[in-house]
Amino acid sequence: MPEVGPKPSGETLAFMQRMWRLVHALDVRSKRMSATLGVTGPQRLVVRMIGQRAGRTASEIADMLGMHPSTLTGVLARLEARGAITRTVDAADRRRARFTLTAAGKRIDKERRGTVEAAVRRALARALPVSVEHTEALLHLLVEELEREDN
Repeated sequence: MPEVGPKPSGETLAFMQRMWRLVHALDVRSKRMSATLGVTGPQRLVVRMIGQRAGRTASEIADMLGMHPSTLTGVLARLEARGAITRTVDAADRRRARFTLTAAGKRIDKERRGTVEAAVRRALARALPVSVEHTEALLHLLVEELEREDN
């Protein structure tokens, strides 16, 4: 897809412009998914993770996403309210909850067109493996820098 609008001067600004276009595209697709599937992109990602292995805890899911469990709480609550997941108390540790998919959650869990995941799958199929490796490495560096405390 060609760039839209004027390109800012400087490598950093040009790269940031592309990142914001990606963030915007993710947001637009996520809203479309909410309207068509009843879940946002992040909610579907959580459903897919629980679908891969039932009984995951919030901490396990948060670790996989690289976020704090309290950040995940709202996503899990919305999925539970929608009837996509069930929460059960862990028999070994009653303070911990484990999550499984309901029948509705299993329907959401199926691979389908129109999702962020489908777009990523198509892009990965088109990209050279070395490009994917370099992109993953750069994304890791960006996250590391964004999370770093500036002194």
